[in-house]
Amino acid sequence: MNQPVPSVHQDKLDHLVLEAQRRAPLDVAQILLEESDETVGAVLRQLHSAPAYRILLRFPKDRRQKIVPLAGNHVGDPWKEAQKFPQDSVGRLMEPAVATVKPTETVAMAVDKLREWVHEALITYAYVVDDEGCLQGVLVMRDLLLAEPADELQTVMLPEPFYLQPDMTVQDAMKEVVYRHYPVYPVCDSRGRLLGIVQGYMLFEHQHFEISAQAGRMVGVGKEEHATTDWHRSFKMRHPWLQINLVTAFVAAFVVSLFEDTIAQVVVLAAFLPVLAGQSGNTGCQSLAVTIRGLTLDEFKPGVFHRAVVKETLLGALNGAVVGLVAAIAMVAYAIHSGADQPAILGLVVFLAMTGACVASGVTGVLVPLTLKRLGADPATASSIFLTTATDVVSMGLFLWLANILVLN
Repeated sequence: MNQPVPSVHQDKLDHLVLEAQRRAPLDVAQILLEESDETVGAVLRQLHSAPAYRILLRFPKDRRQKIVPLAGNHVGDPWKEAQKFPQDSVGRLMEPAVATVKPTETVAMAVDKLREWVHEALITYAYVVDDEGCLQGVLVMRDLLLAEPADELQTVMLPEPFYLQPDMTVQDAMKEVVYRHYPVYPVCDSRGRLLGIVQGYMLFEHQHFEISAQAGRMVGVGKEEHATTDWHRSFKMRHPWLQINLVTAFVAAFVVSLFEDTIAQVVVLAAFLPVLAGQSGNTGCQSLAVTIRGLTLDEFKPGVFHRAVVKETLLGALNGAVVGLVAAIAMVAYAIHSGADQPAILGLVVFLAMTGACVASGVTGVLVPLTLKRLGADPATASSIFLTTATDVVSMGLFLWLANILVLN
């Protein structure tokens, strides 16, 4: 093992290394999260490659970059290899395959190797590869236990095993493994050469993090941001989206400004503008949430888009009509109380505007994420910013336009 970094107190280092050897990688990362990069690097230098690498992967991206140079080559080399693959790909979660054997080796030879390998990593499967490194089969420990010592591994292995490719996204990988539930998956290139392995729980952890980040991405909070992220980095990631939101808010304000005379003549309209915007916005967010979930689960097969639009149109009309009726009654009561003219017509305006706005926002909740995906962007990224703009413009614009037509003319 490499010597620890001198600046780290030896007693503290020994304690942390012992904890790292006893605990799961996620628990170790939580313990080390508050430690300095030098301390984390010193701990990882004292661990075997596989557990050290798994611990490293649980740190935020910005800290990983700082820890890698301090953790030793046994961690740095797998890290550099993983960086060759796209972000959010299986290759980024891949670790070296320690247990590899040849098809002509015997069970006894494989068992002897396993006794050495278990000191370096937790071995779940052994992988049978040919001279070119192509994956031929998988060895399950139970089969090795029941086989004769002289049996060749090619007669014991499971042939044509399932494997993942390093450049596929974790989301696509999850669709492939969701019904398999293997603890470990081999990772091979297009030629079938074994490149490494990926732990099943790593895929699920990553996907869980992706899903938990969707709510933030819809309002411009990047998935790279954590509760422990420095404020200046959070500012850089969040602020550009707030500027975009400001521009889109100006669009809604411009639409309202076109009807200044209408608001000036029928002052009661101003009280119901936020009601229209808020209700249609919530309708759109419901539609948006269902659509993003459908994209995540790959539900948008041919024909599903048309059904989704029809469904959201119907739901928007029904919800808008029911809510619009209640809002219309409230408008009539408020107009009578305020002494406004034509309270019944004002109630009709609210009813029609609410129904139309909910229909438009429901359909927009489908179109926004699908359009972003068609353009090659993340469908969850800032979707609600564009959705909010669309619903504000439609709801307030339709409301004031109807008032101008039905009340003032």
